[in-house]
Amino acid sequence: PDVDSRFKFCAMIFGGDARRFDEARLGFFLPGAGDADVALASFTLTAQDFANANPNTGTAPIFRSPRDAELTLGIYARLPVLVDRRTDPPAMPWPVKYLRMFDMTNDSGLFRTRAELDADGLFPVAGNRWRGQVGGEPTEFVPLYEGKMVQAFDHRAASVSVNPANLNRPAQPSATTPMEHSDPSWLPQPQFWVESSNCVAVQARPWVLGFKEITAPTNVRTFIAAALPSTAFGNTLPILIPSEKTIPLELLLGNLNSFALDYLARQKVQGQHLNWFIVEQLPVIPPAAYATHFGPKAAAEIVRDDVLALTYTAHDMAPFARDLAYVEELKPSSLRAQRSNPELDRVVADAPRDDVRVKPPFAWDEDDRRTRRARLDALYFHLYGIGRDDADYILSTFPIVERHDRAAHGRYLTRDLILAWMNALAAGEPDARIVLPPA
Repeated sequence: PDVDSRFKFCAMIFGGDARRFDEARLGFFLPGAGDADVALASFTLTAQDFANANPNTGTAPIFRSPRDAELTLGIYARLPVLVDRRTDPPAMPWPVKYLRMFDMTNDSGLFRTRAELDADGLFPVAGNRWRGQVGGEPTEFVPLYEGKMVQAFDHRAASVSVNPANLNRPAQPSATTPMEHSDPSWLPQPQFWVESSNCVAVQARPWVLGFKEITAPTNVRTFIAAALPSTAFGNTLPILIPSEKTIPLELLLGNLNSFALDYLARQKVQGQHLNWFIVEQLPVIPPAAYATHFGPKAAAEIVRDDVLALTYTAHDMAPFARDLAYVEELKPSSLRAQRSNPELDRVVADAPRDDVRVKPPFAWDEDDRRTRRARLDALYFHLYGIGRDDADYILSTFPIVERHDRAAHGRYLTRDLILAWMNALAAGEPDARIVLPPA
C-alpha cells in the first residue's frame, strides 16, 4: 500500500537445468501475479524476435498484450527499419541525417528575446525575422522553433508565451486560434531568435522535416512530425536532413504521422523522450512501395497531394509547395506583380525558373484536414499490411483521440473515417466522397 501504482518494477525469473533457452516468456503491465493474470497477458519471444523488433540495440519492446506482440513482430518481418546498423554501412531506405541543432540549455547564450533584439537596434521583417547591424556588420536573426510550437502537419500550432511568475516552466505553448490559422500570413511567435549565421546546417535547404522529441505513449499521439521552414530549432524539435535533394521527404512525413507508425512507436517509448535510437528502429514504408496503386492513383500521388494540402497553409512554406511542383505558369506582367509581393520575394528569388510562381496556400479547413488525414491513415494501414480488424484494434489503443471525438462528434469519428477510407482504397476509389451514416 505504500508503493504508488504507477511505480514500475521488473521481475526476472530463471530456472531449470538448461543453459540456454529457445524462448522467454514476458509480460508487461500485468494486472496481477496470479496464474490467470500471467497467462492472459504474457507471451513468448525468441532471440530472433528481440533482434527483429530492435535490430540495433536488441532491447525488449514493451508489448502490453499478446496481440500487440503478434501485430508488431509481423510488421517487422515485412518492412525495414529507418536505420539498420547491423550492416556496414547501415541500411537506410530513407537516407537521412539526424540533427539536434541547438541545446536549449548549453546554447542559451546564442538566444535573443524580442526585447533584446529591439534594444540592439534591429527591426522586424517578413518571415518573423529581424535584421540590422551588430558590431557594424549586417545580420539577420531567425525564429527558434521548439517542439511545443508544432503539431502533426502544422508548423504553426502554437506560439510561446512566457510567464516569469512560473519559476519551473515559464514558457508555455499558446494554441493557435482558428482565425490565426486561417490567415496564411500569420506566424507563431517564438520565445527566442538566433543569428542566422549559426544555422548553417539547414541554410542550404528550403525546408526540413522535424518531430517532437518530448512525448509519451500515454499522450494523445506519440509520434508528431511536420515540415518546417529552414530556421533555427531547439533540441525538443530535432530535424531529419536528406542526404540527397531528390529524396521525396514528403512521403516519409506522411508515414511518420500515421496511426500505424504511432502504434509501433508506443511499443518502444518507455519514458518521455522520443530518442533517436528509438526512431531509427521503427519500421517504415520503403520508397518502392509507394508505386502501389489504389485504382487510378499510385500511393505516392495520394500521399503527396494530401501532405501538400495539410502542410502548405502559410506563405512561409511556399518553398515546400514549390518542391512539390505546386506552381503555375506566369506571363511577364504577372511575374512583375509576383515580385512585388513581399510574402513571396524570397521564394521567387530562389526559384530555378522565372516563368512560374507558387500557387496560394491552401485554406485552413478542419473538415478537409480530417478527411485528408483519414485517407492517409487508411493508405498506410494498407501499406503496412494491416487488415481492417487489426486497424480497428490499433485505433482502440488511442483512448484520448476517441474521448475527444466522442465529446465533439458523438462518435469515434477518426476511426469511422479511416475504416471507411480503407474500404474505398481497397475498392480502387481514392477520390471517393465518404458520407458516414448516423452513429
